[in-house]
Amino acid sequence: MLSRAFTKPKRSFKEYGENSRSGSISEYDDCIVGFIDDLPLIPCENNGPSLSLKEVLRTSVSVIGENARGLTEKVVLSNARLCTLKRFRKVIVRKSEFGRRVEKLAQVCNNCDYLVPITANLYAKRIKLVVSDYYPMGSLADLLSGGRRGQTALNWNERVIIIESIARAISFIHGQSPETVKNMKMNVHGNIKSSNIMINIDLTARLSDYGFVQLADCVEDCDTKEKRATTHNIYCEKLSQKSDVFNFGMVLLDMLGAVQDLSYMDCIVKLKESIKQGDIPFFEFHMKGKERKQALKVLEIALACTSSLPETRPSVHQILFDLTHLLKTSK
Repeated sequence: MLSRAFTKPKRSFKEYGENSRSGSISEYDDCIVGFIDDLPLIPCENNGPSLSLKEVLRTSVSVIGENARGLTEKVVLSNARLCTLKRFRKVIVRKSEFGRRVEKLAQVCNNCDYLVPITANLYAKRIKLVVSDYYPMGSLADLLSGGRRGQTALNWNERVIIIESIARAISFIHGQSPETVKNMKMNVHGNIKSSNIMINIDLTARLSDYGFVQLADCVEDCDTKEKRATTHNIYCEKLSQKSDVFNFGMVLLDMLGAVQDLSYMDCIVKLKESIKQGDIPFFEFHMKGKERKQALKVLEIALACTSSLPETRPSVHQILFDLTHLLKTSK
């Protein structure tokens, strides 16, 4: 293989929300819930039970994700329903606009089988959050990382199912009309990466965090700045469909050969013919015959998606057409 997967080190969530600090979930819970009245969450399209701020904070059982935009937690409600709680560090819109945007995003998510449904939201003085469905299989990043640590790895047919699901999710988003609603781009995801791809028990995938980059800004602490100085961000952060396609291509390369460093891109392009001939090992899973031919075609799609020239990248609709034609015999 040309690269090995690396696991990002954990860091503490040092600053959270406006004018507030927290070292742990329980500490933040005491700070927020102990000094303000309980607040009801705003439901999205009747998609779930009535929830309150105290309930979702006090039933949070673990942190399952963390980045410069916020903290993601697993929540187990009193009725045993599992949810995901996303708490933002720095929201970039006012209260009324925040609620309107979340409602619009929820309408799109709840009408697509390949997007994670949004359940509720809240905009309070010290905390802004969104509640979504939870998937016990975790994220694609979790599954890939687990397989590379010796746990059960995904085979080619399982990866095919996930790849097609992601492409269908992106295609649904890119086909949204109208494209823009009151300064919010509806036809762009903005943050496609393996940690935002949730996996069902049947190994179909759902894309999460649709449009969240248009709700909150990134806030870097010392740890984040230090990491940016020593590591490469493999995903494009521009809000455009071409950037979505690039990020999808990087997800494909990660799924094919654990490529998680942009410095390998030129090497892969130069050695593509040797990879095709089998002279250089690239794929991280065992396959032969028809499966290998399919994987090589997907590699070509991934390289087209990650072209340095945005105008040469294919549209997601063309990608989905090629994938459907190519992979229909693999199911």
